[in-house]
Amino acid sequence: MKTHGGILFILATLSLDAIGFGLIMPVMPDLLRVVTGGDLAQAALWGGALVGGFAVMQFLFSPVIGNLSDRFGRRPVLLASLAVLSGDYVVLSLAGSVWLIFAARLMTGVASSTYGTAMAYISDISTPQEKAQRFGLVGAAYGVGFVMGPAIGGMLAEYGVRAPFIAAAAVSALNWVFGVLVIRESLTPPNRRPFEIRRANPFGSFKHIGRLPNLGRYLTIYTIHEFAFVVYPVIWAYFTIARFDWSPGQVGASLALYGVGFALSQGWLIRIVIARHGRQVAMTLGFVAGVFSFSMLVWLENGMIALALIPISSLSGLVMPALRAEMSDRVPVTQQGELQGALASLHAVGMIVAPFVYTTTFSVFAGEGAIWLLPGAVFAIPAVLNLVSLVLVRRAADRPVA
Repeated sequence: MKTHGGILFILATLSLDAIGFGLIMPVMPDLLRVVTGGDLAQAALWGGALVGGFAVMQFLFSPVIGNLSDRFGRRPVLLASLAVLSGDYVVLSLAGSVWLIFAARLMTGVASSTYGTAMAYISDISTPQEKAQRFGLVGAAYGVGFVMGPAIGGMLAEYGVRAPFIAAAAVSALNWVFGVLVIRESLTPPNRRPFEIRRANPFGSFKHIGRLPNLGRYLTIYTIHEFAFVVYPVIWAYFTIARFDWSPGQVGASLALYGVGFALSQGWLIRIVIARHGRQVAMTLGFVAGVFSFSMLVWLENGMIALALIPISSLSGLVMPALRAEMSDRVPVTQQGELQGALASLHAVGMIVAPFVYTTTFSVFAGEGAIWLLPGAVFAIPAVLNLVSLVLVRRAADRPVA
């Protein structure tokens, strides 16, 4: 089976998913103010509800989509998702009611729950030696999309608050056409399994996946890692303004620099590290970088040093490709979609819970009446979480694949 077209489609799909998500970020506040007739504070409340609703849908439906892909194959699930996404963006471009926007974003959360299916596709067509490298390429493509999305959205906003939604609909539709032409099914009929509703939910999925030998420790590591790194999109802008008095442009540039470093770690460096030292060393190096960089940020008062730390913190990008490959090798081919769906749900849990934890901690140490004026104190949480993950991954190093 020729795999290059399928891999290119997966990379394009996930990159465009991230771009589509980022495209609408710069204009969502203005669109919400237009449709609600309220002020920025009211728009922010609705914005928070949209983000939370999106994450809840991903938590609930990622296992459903993953299990459907184990039953019917990866191709129809991925193509159906792109078609729904394109329609959702069209609805958002025309919506005149905040409730219609909310409903469309909930549906977008459902349709965007195919990240796990995309990863299962990569697992299907990859040898054990290729998995970590290809998972790294996927992570890099997703990271590049997150860097490009807000920038493109900001430029398109010059043509109106609805222009980015039209653009997102168009790119999703074009990628659907590309997928119809190039992607071939990766899951052969003998490797498919019946769809079971008791497994097609987050809790049932966790239960069945967690029973597999030697996987529980890695699921714990994955959950901790996902929770730790939500701190960047949630807190970084507020922290750098409070500590370094950075402008929005400086904040955006620093995030772009981090995105580039992260993409290089996942798309290039991961291949070298795993080829020479293996997955365990790649994960160890990533967690050590996390412990060091987060610990430094707790006390840091110099913005230039913060920028200099970004290449080191970007090494954390080595963790996820190696971790996903390690877990994938411990799961039968008939359950790859279920595994990746469960992982996507765990990611969504982090997106639901972590923002509350981090913003509350930040307000305690950076707001008026702070018990100790130390905005960087919030980074002590991911520093400790990375240290715990480092211990767990070293203990798991001697456990063989079942």
